[in-house]
Amino acid sequence: MERVMGGGVPLVLGGLGLVLLYRLLQRLQQGTTIQDTVVVITGASSGLGRECARVFHAAKARLVLCGRDRARLQDIVQELTAADSQRQQMYTPCMVIFDLSDTAEMVAMAAKEILSCYGHVDVLINNAGISHRGNILETHISVQRDVMDTNYFGPIALTQALLPSMVRRRSGHVVVISSVQGKIAIPYRSAYAASKHATQAYFDCLRAEMERYNIQVTVVSPGYIRTNLSLNAVTWDGSKYGVLDKTTALGREPKDVAQEVLKAVRHRSKEVLLAGPLPTLAIYIRTLCPALFFKVMASRARKEQKSKDE
Repeated sequence: MERVMGGGVPLVLGGLGLVLLYRLLQRLQQGTTIQDTVVVITGASSGLGRECARVFHAAKARLVLCGRDRARLQDIVQELTAADSQRQQMYTPCMVIFDLSDTAEMVAMAAKEILSCYGHVDVLINNAGISHRGNILETHISVQRDVMDTNYFGPIALTQALLPSMVRRRSGHVVVISSVQGKIAIPYRSAYAASKHATQAYFDCLRAEMERYNIQVTVVSPGYIRTNLSLNAVTWDGSKYGVLDKTTALGREPKDVAQEVLKAVRHRSKEVLLAGPLPTLAIYIRTLCPALFFKVMASRARKEQKSKDE
């Protein structure tokens, strides 16, 4: 064990150094323009999706905003168009109302409506998602399925419905907002972590397969973001968690993450990790010294269960 850890630490530090160097080189690269591009954003009515709408609208993109709540989408459209009076004319965003957890057929119909807005899609940002809190012994299998439908099957159904138009044009960019939990699994979030691990794997495969068509694929893996994700998380029986976790309250500002998403599209980044030093280190430890990582997670599970029992 000591030999593994002794040899692993320099590898971890070396890996972190390579990540920092890669990020520096990315910043030095000249990015592509966003103006006039057609950008589709799911989950655009709140949280990170809403901030992405603001950021990409300011960059003069042509937006297609997607979500379940028509009234909330209309609010963000009105906000964006009202701001246009203070600057040069922008495009009025289109709205497409649908639920990603619906059947693949319904999502395919939504994709046709999306394409009817401007005739094509340049950038698809798969942002909509839901979280989960609960232990595995109690969590209903229906809850596991519901989370997978929203976080995994919905985004891939929309992606696959829009891909043929991108392939025909030999142009396009697919972005998915995953999570650090798509790389490491945290106790009492099994459904969420599983959906994000599946997301990471699918879009890694997609990136390799789409390269010959000049279609870019970006996986963005943020840590905690200061949104209502934990408030709206589902519990073991499907009811709302309704608690703003401390880690979420101390997370990154959504507008800062949205700027990173914009930067990733401009630079055609393949993967973006938006996490602090500890989560980043945990990802490397999971790869280089898994036994240590498993012990840390088991300890975390015991502590979390103890706090619930008290």
